[in-house]
Amino acid sequence: MILFIPFPFLKNTIHKRQLMKITLFKIFFILFIIAVFTGCKKNTVINEKQALLFQVDYVNYAWGYQHNGFIIDNEGKVDNLEKCVFSGKIIPSGELIKYVRYIKNISSSKVTAQKNVAADAGSLEYICYQFSETSGTYKGSLIKMEGDFTCENLNFYSKKVWTWLRSINDSIIKK
Repeated sequence: MILFIPFPFLKNTIHKRQLMKITLFKIFFILFIIAVFTGCKKNTVINEKQALLFQVDYVNYAWGYQHNGFIIDNEGKVDNLEKCVFSGKIIPSGELIKYVRYIKNISSSKVTAQKNVAADAGSLEYICYQFSETSGTYKGSLIKMEGDFTCENLNFYSKKVWTWLRSINDSIIKK
């Protein structure tokens, strides 16, 4: 079938428009394919199955039993261990991710030998956790221990995490 165009000078214009539509379609299609395959990577360090990230735990058996502290979960909620309830404090996600990134380094580092420095002071431990999806278990790594005995993780980041956890502990105790 022959297409009749009443104005021959429009023949090139119609052809150019069709070519432009096809070219634009190809460009959008290629960009779509690139977007689908590269996508937006989820910028998170937290394993979605890992519920427990950090723990500060104080235990003392001298002059009666004392046990308190807190845990921080993957949503940034700080739960009080003494009362077994939510403390009302939530760590902002950006801040939480900053410190979660250090867990792998801390867990692969050595810890100093325990040194006896006091009596009846109890034990205050700062711990971070890694979750193994294959076994479904947590591995706790000591960041620092204070009290009757002291020891600390030798990793560069452990002091940063310890200072951060101590500030959270101080803010909870003041409430």
